[in-house]
Amino acid sequence: MQTGHAPLRVVASQGRLVSQAPAAAGNIPGRQLSVEEAFRTYSRYVATIAFRLLGRDDEVDDVVQEVFLQAHKGLQNLRDEEAIKPWLATVAVRVARRRLRLRRVGAWLGWSEPADFDHIASPGASPEHQALLARVYEVLEALPVNQRIAWTLRYIEGEKLEDVAQVAGCSLATAKRWIGAAQAAIDGAFGHE
Repeated sequence: MQTGHAPLRVVASQGRLVSQAPAAAGNIPGRQLSVEEAFRTYSRYVATIAFRLLGRDDEVDDVVQEVFLQAHKGLQNLRDEEAIKPWLATVAVRVARRRLRLRRVGAWLGWSEPADFDHIASPGASPEHQALLARVYEVLEALPVNQRIAWTLRYIEGEKLEDVAQVAGCSLATAKRWIGAAQAAIDGAFGHE
Protein backbone atom coordinates (compact mmCIF):
# COMPACT_ATOMS: atom_id res chain seq x y z
CA MET A 1 0.00 0.00 0.00
CA GLN A 2 2.55 2.55 -1.05
CA THR A 3 0.99 5.96 -1.54
CA GLY A 4 4.16 7.76 -2.52
CA HIS A 5 4.21 9.58 0.80
CA ALA A 6 6.69 9.11 3.58
CA PRO A 7 5.21 6.73 6.15
CA LEU A 8 3.84 8.29 9.29
CA ARG A 9 5.23 7.38 12.63
CA VAL A 10 2.39 7.31 15.09
CA VAL A 11 2.63 6.88 18.85
CA ALA A 12 0.00 6.43 21.51
CA SER A 13 -1.09 9.49 23.44
CA GLN A 14 -4.03 9.04 25.80
CA GLY A 15 -6.07 6.82 23.46
CA ARG A 16 -5.30 8.90 20.35
CA LEU A 17 -2.75 8.56 17.57
CA VAL A 18 -0.25 11.37 17.36
CA SER A 19 1.64 11.83 14.11
CA GLN A 20 5.37 12.40 14.39
CA ALA A 21 5.91 12.70 10.66
CA PRO A 22 7.29 15.76 8.95
CA ALA A 23 4.69 18.17 7.59
CA ALA A 24 4.51 16.61 4.14
CA ALA A 25 1.49 15.67 2.05
CA GLY A 26 -0.85 17.60 4.33
CA ASN A 27 0.33 15.89 7.53
CA ILE A 28 0.79 18.25 10.43
CA PRO A 29 3.36 17.28 13.07
CA GLY A 30 1.65 16.38 16.33
CA ARG A 31 -1.74 16.00 14.62
CA GLN A 32 -3.90 13.45 16.39
CA LEU A 33 -5.77 10.73 14.53
CA SER A 34 -8.76 9.90 16.68
CA VAL A 35 -11.01 6.88 16.54
CA GLU A 36 -13.69 9.24 15.23
CA GLU A 37 -11.44 10.20 12.30
CA ALA A 38 -10.62 6.57 11.65
CA PHE A 39 -14.35 5.82 11.72
CA ARG A 40 -15.13 8.60 9.23
CA THR A 41 -12.32 7.45 6.96
CA TYR A 42 -12.72 3.66 7.12
CA SER A 43 -16.24 2.78 8.30
CA ARG A 44 -17.52 2.34 4.74
CA TYR A 45 -14.56 0.06 3.96
CA VAL A 46 -15.24 -2.04 7.09
CA ALA A 47 -18.96 -2.19 6.23
CA THR A 48 -18.15 -3.39 2.71
CA ILE A 49 -15.94 -6.18 4.03
CA ALA A 50 -18.57 -7.18 6.58
CA PHE A 51 -21.34 -7.22 3.97
CA ARG A 52 -19.33 -9.30 1.52
CA LEU A 53 -18.23 -11.79 4.16
CA LEU A 54 -21.62 -12.14 5.83
CA GLY A 55 -23.66 -12.00 2.64
CA ARG A 56 -26.47 -9.95 4.16
CA ASP A 57 -26.82 -6.50 5.59
CA ASP A 58 -28.78 -7.09 8.81
CA GLU A 59 -25.55 -7.55 10.81
CA VAL A 60 -23.29 -5.04 9.07
CA ASP A 61 -23.94 -2.12 11.44
CA ASP A 62 -23.25 -4.33 14.45
CA VAL A 63 -19.98 -5.53 12.90
CA VAL A 64 -18.87 -1.96 12.16
CA GLN A 65 -19.66 -0.91 15.72
CA GLU A 66 -17.81 -3.87 17.17
CA VAL A 67 -14.77 -3.27 14.94
CA PHE A 68 -14.51 0.37 15.99
CA LEU A 69 -15.10 -0.51 19.62
CA GLN A 70 -12.04 -2.77 19.34
CA ALA A 71 -10.30 0.00 17.40
CA HIS A 72 -10.84 2.31 20.35
CA LYS A 73 -8.89 -0.17 22.46
CA GLY A 74 -6.19 -1.14 19.96
CA LEU A 75 -5.68 1.76 17.57
CA GLN A 76 -3.23 3.46 19.90
CA ASN A 77 -0.83 0.54 19.49
CA LEU A 78 -0.35 1.16 15.76
CA ARG A 79 2.87 2.94 14.88
CA ASP A 80 2.20 3.56 11.20
CA GLU A 81 -0.90 5.28 9.81
CA GLU A 82 -0.74 3.04 6.73
CA ALA A 83 -1.30 0.03 9.01
CA ILE A 84 -4.74 1.24 10.08
CA LYS A 85 -6.70 0.01 7.05
CA PRO A 86 -5.28 -3.56 6.99
CA TRP A 87 -5.56 -3.76 10.78
CA LEU A 88 -9.23 -2.75 10.63
CA ALA A 89 -9.77 -5.35 7.87
CA THR A 90 -8.23 -8.01 10.11
CA VAL A 91 -10.49 -7.03 12.99
CA ALA A 92 -13.51 -7.02 10.66
CA VAL A 93 -12.64 -10.54 9.49
CA ARG A 94 -12.35 -11.77 13.07
CA VAL A 95 -15.72 -10.26 14.00
CA ALA A 96 -17.36 -11.63 10.83
CA ARG A 97 -15.81 -15.07 11.45
CA ARG A 98 -17.31 -15.15 14.93
CA ARG A 99 -20.72 -14.06 13.61
CA LEU A 100 -20.66 -16.65 10.81
CA ARG A 101 -19.88 -19.39 13.31
CA LEU A 102 -22.66 -18.22 15.62
CA ARG A 103 -25.03 -18.08 12.65
CA ARG A 104 -24.13 -21.66 11.76
CA VAL A 105 -24.77 -22.85 15.33
CA GLY A 106 -28.03 -20.88 15.42
CA ALA A 107 -29.18 -22.47 12.17
CA TRP A 108 -28.24 -25.92 13.43
CA LEU A 109 -30.27 -25.33 16.60
CA GLY A 110 -33.13 -23.80 14.64
CA TRP A 111 -32.73 -20.36 16.20
CA SER A 112 -32.18 -18.42 13.01
CA GLU A 113 -33.88 -18.20 9.66
CA PRO A 114 -32.05 -19.28 6.54
CA ALA A 115 -30.23 -16.45 4.81
CA ASP A 116 -31.83 -14.84 1.77
CA PHE A 117 -29.17 -13.90 -0.75
CA ASP A 118 -31.51 -12.64 -3.48
CA HIS A 119 -30.65 -9.02 -2.72
CA ILE A 120 -26.88 -9.34 -2.36
CA ALA A 121 -26.07 -7.96 -5.81
CA SER A 122 -26.06 -4.25 -6.46
CA PRO A 123 -29.40 -2.84 -7.63
CA GLY A 124 -28.09 -2.22 -11.16
CA ALA A 125 -27.05 -5.83 -11.72
CA SER A 126 -28.88 -7.86 -14.31
CA PRO A 127 -31.31 -10.53 -13.08
CA GLU A 128 -28.87 -13.20 -14.30
CA HIS A 129 -26.02 -11.71 -12.27
CA GLN A 130 -28.26 -11.33 -9.24
CA ALA A 131 -29.27 -15.00 -9.45
CA LEU A 132 -25.67 -16.10 -10.01
CA LEU A 133 -24.37 -14.16 -7.01
CA ALA A 134 -27.21 -15.44 -4.81
CA ARG A 135 -26.34 -18.98 -5.82
CA VAL A 136 -22.63 -18.43 -5.09
CA TYR A 137 -23.51 -17.18 -1.60
CA GLU A 138 -25.75 -20.21 -1.04
CA VAL A 139 -22.73 -22.42 -1.76
CA LEU A 140 -20.52 -20.25 0.47
CA GLU A 141 -23.06 -20.55 3.29
CA ALA A 142 -22.52 -24.33 3.34
CA LEU A 143 -18.70 -24.09 3.40
CA PRO A 144 -16.51 -24.06 6.48
CA VAL A 145 -16.23 -20.46 7.68
CA ASN A 146 -12.49 -20.08 7.00
CA GLN A 147 -12.88 -21.30 3.42
CA ARG A 148 -15.75 -18.89 2.88
CA ILE A 149 -13.77 -15.97 4.26
CA ALA A 150 -10.62 -16.71 2.25
CA TRP A 151 -12.51 -17.22 -1.02
CA THR A 152 -14.62 -14.10 -0.48
CA LEU A 153 -11.59 -11.96 0.29
CA ARG A 154 -9.79 -13.28 -2.79
CA TYR A 155 -12.52 -13.32 -5.42
CA ILE A 156 -15.22 -10.94 -4.25
CA GLU A 157 -13.10 -8.40 -2.39
CA GLY A 158 -10.22 -8.84 -4.90
CA GLU A 159 -7.40 -9.09 -2.36
CA LYS A 160 -3.97 -10.47 -3.23
CA LEU A 161 -3.17 -13.90 -1.80
CA GLU A 162 -0.63 -12.43 0.63
CA ASP A 163 -3.22 -9.95 1.90
CA VAL A 164 -5.83 -12.71 2.25
CA ALA A 165 -3.42 -14.68 4.41
CA GLN A 166 -2.57 -11.67 6.54
CA VAL A 167 -6.15 -10.51 7.05
CA ALA A 168 -7.46 -14.04 7.61
CA GLY A 169 -4.71 -14.70 10.15
CA CYS A 170 -3.19 -17.73 8.46
CA SER A 171 -0.17 -18.75 6.41
CA LEU A 172 -0.07 -18.23 2.66
CA ALA A 173 -0.23 -22.00 2.12
CA THR A 174 -3.31 -22.28 4.34
CA ALA A 175 -5.01 -19.39 2.55
CA LYS A 176 -4.34 -21.08 -0.80
CA ARG A 177 -5.70 -24.38 0.55
CA TRP A 178 -8.89 -22.71 1.88
CA ILE A 179 -9.44 -20.82 -1.38
CA GLY A 180 -8.85 -23.98 -3.43
CA ALA A 181 -11.29 -26.01 -1.36
CA ALA A 182 -13.94 -23.31 -1.63
CA GLN A 183 -13.38 -23.00 -5.38
CA ALA A 184 -13.73 -26.76 -5.79
CA ALA A 185 -17.06 -26.66 -3.93
CA ILE A 186 -18.28 -23.78 -6.09
CA ASP A 187 -17.12 -25.54 -9.27
CA GLY A 188 -18.89 -28.70 -8.12
CA ALA A 189 -22.12 -26.82 -7.42
CA PHE A 190 -22.12 -25.08 -10.78
CA GLY A 191 -20.97 -28.06 -12.83
CA HIS A 192 -20.43 -27.01 -16.43
CA GLU A 193 -22.44 -23.78 -16.21
